[in-house]
Amino acid sequence: MSEFNAPNSSRPPRPVATPCIQVCTVDGRSGLCLGCLRTLGEIGGWSKLTDEERARIMADLPSRKDRLDPALRF
Repeated sequence: MSEFNAPNSSRPPRPVATPCIQVCTVDGRSGLCLGCLRTLGEIGGWSKLTDEERARIMADLPSRKDRLDPALRF
């Protein structure tokens, strides 16, 4: 197996990336960003969250679309 495919690579795991898609508008009713579906608190604190916290938020994002007015969804 090459070093690039080694399961126990010495490289640190990549952090959970931001879901930002550069559509930064917050829906006043739900408090969610129309682009990434995060709250302002989640957006502002993203860099301080652990990977576990980020992963939890990422897992919750698909269900948040239901909280937006259908006319506002991307």
